[in-house]
Amino acid sequence: MLSQVSSPRDFDAWLRALQGVCGRFESRPPQGHGLFIGEIGRQDLSGLEVAQIRTNAGVISRQRTSIDHDDDRHCFLIIQRAGRAQLKQEGDCLELGPGEMALMDSARSCEIVPHGLIEHASFHLARDEVCRVMPEGRPTFGKLSQQCASGRVLRTLVEQICGGELDGCAGMEEGEALQEALIALLAPSLRQQSVAALSELEGSHNAGLRVLAQQLIDQSLSEPGLTPLSLARQLNISVRQLYRLFEEQGDSVCRFIQRARLKRSAADLSNPRLRNESITDIAFRWGFTDSAHFSRTFKKHFDQSPRDYRASAMAG
Repeated sequence: MLSQVSSPRDFDAWLRALQGVCGRFESRPPQGHGLFIGEIGRQDLSGLEVAQIRTNAGVISRQRTSIDHDDDRHCFLIIQRAGRAQLKQEGDCLELGPGEMALMDSARSCEIVPHGLIEHASFHLARDEVCRVMPEGRPTFGKLSQQCASGRVLRTLVEQICGGELDGCAGMEEGEALQEALIALLAPSLRQQSVAALSELEGSHNAGLRVLAQQLIDQSLSEPGLTPLSLARQLNISVRQLYRLFEEQGDSVCRFIQRARLKRSAADLSNPRLRNESITDIAFRWGFTDSAHFSRTFKKHFDQSPRDYRASAMAG
């Protein structure tokens, strides 16, 4: 694993290391002037390759290819170990939280947008084999369900590999067998997640719109320009209709946005790895534009100032 880095020069070294392990990805540092964190490690379990990534980079992206390079011949089975990130693949997007898994295709344009500091592991699986087990027309991108038996077994196996539990007992030929097992579990896990998502959207038009609005808010918290008007335009509905979606649940869209920003700010303030990052930088990262307003709002919500909240979290 590379050591933590904290300067633009080190970002370039981290990017080269990322490309050496994962292929022709591009990246950019986080916005603002906060400390850059970038670590990457490579785990090889008898031929099954896993990339371990920890970073707060602004974005990690890759353009669509013609599958003419060795590193284009993989699908990435990703498990989010810590933090949250948005994954995009040619117009589709999803949010990945701690413990959640997703499948991403290296031969298609893709983008990973960390929401602050993240840790994830990426299993490099043979793309031809993944496509072979997928039903015809099934996309090689999506979140993987853990509510079905296949998803639960897949999560257990992934966690054992990431935790090094199999390092001492995997023989020379078992890497291929482990890869086949992971690939076999992908299709039913992806199918179950798709069915669950479709059922949820069909349940209620307003409920589906509200879920979509909340997802868009979650994806845009770092943007100071996030407003009910901008959100309504993205949803192609009126501002009044947007307000009604939240009023049906006894809430308001503005309060929802503020709570989400405060929650993300509190998580960063209590993160020991970000202890040297200023409170103002954390507030600005999550869309607050006035440090005094942030402090007042934070204290009203948590009954503690940001400074006291951080001190209590670090002491605990």
